[in-house]
Amino acid sequence: MGYLQEARENHVKKKVEEALRSKMKQKALKECDVLCSKYAECARGRTFSVVWTCRKQAKELNNCLHQL
Repeated sequence: MGYLQEARENHVKKKVEEALRSKMKQKALKECDVLCSKYAECARGRTFSVVWTCRKQAKELNNCLHQL
């Protein structure tokens, strides 16, 4: 197999992976929409304090996203 052909195949594999990752992300965000909204509501108007103030909501959202 030549270098160019191998490079093309790797490029195609990366594009397929990116498309799959994008679809999975969209599905996960759709499934976790309620938790995403809760986190966004908690984070609204905050800067650095969001880290400790919204820790519970962030953990719930991350758990949901990681399951999907």
